[in-house]
Amino acid sequence: MVKGPQKRIQELSLMSDEERTQIMDVFNATAVPFPHDAGIHELFEEQAERSPDQTAVVFGNQSLTYRELNERSNSLARILQVQGVGPDKLVGLMVQRSVEMIVGLLAVLKAGGAYVPIDPEFPSSRIEYMMEDSKAAVLLTSRDLAEEHPCHANAIFLEDAALYQGESSNLQAIARPEHLAYVIYTSGSTGNPKGVMLQHGSVLNFSLNQGCKSTLSNRGDRPILEIT
Repeated sequence: MVKGPQKRIQELSLMSDEERTQIMDVFNATAVPFPHDAGIHELFEEQAERSPDQTAVVFGNQSLTYRELNERSNSLARILQVQGVGPDKLVGLMVQRSVEMIVGLLAVLKAGGAYVPIDPEFPSSRIEYMMEDSKAAVLLTSRDLAEEHPCHANAIFLEDAALYQGESSNLQAIARPEHLAYVIYTSGSTGNPKGVMLQHGSVLNFSLNQGCKSTLSNRGDRPILEIT
């Protein structure tokens, strides 16, 4: 200000050009690569190719490697496609926490569809409403839960070993970032629950922003997911 008393305040700076560059360009270098053309399942497939024999998911004394998880979900995905599952087609996922839950979730995405998570603890009337409101024609579940909560959807029982005996190679990717990945229903405290739709691109953006990028890269001996 002493050197340039004629200058306006907006023309003055407390930082030198070098300091400004360091703060704006060095300290603020937070950009990360973003998979603009990929779906969630495609990034998983890339990891399965990089580390096929690493443990991917653990539940109790059960575990699957990346190869096993990828192949099982591929086989199930083909069955779902035969049932008409494709981009923006919803599939109910009502199952207790288990390895099969993750297989089913990935299979829906690989088939090009979107899953609707359904808590088995919900009343049967609420489950039926969610299935009807989402227009989900297929329900991934288990036999005991289907008996407890009967509904009109085509039920596929995830404990059936025959589901995982078919072709296990990766499917052609048909779901794009703008397609739905899942639809989650609100609590319905003010009436019937409402479905909130999430796209692949939005889910990936949130995951990478939260520092979850490590789950999509090599993590040594750590599984991608431990179910508790």
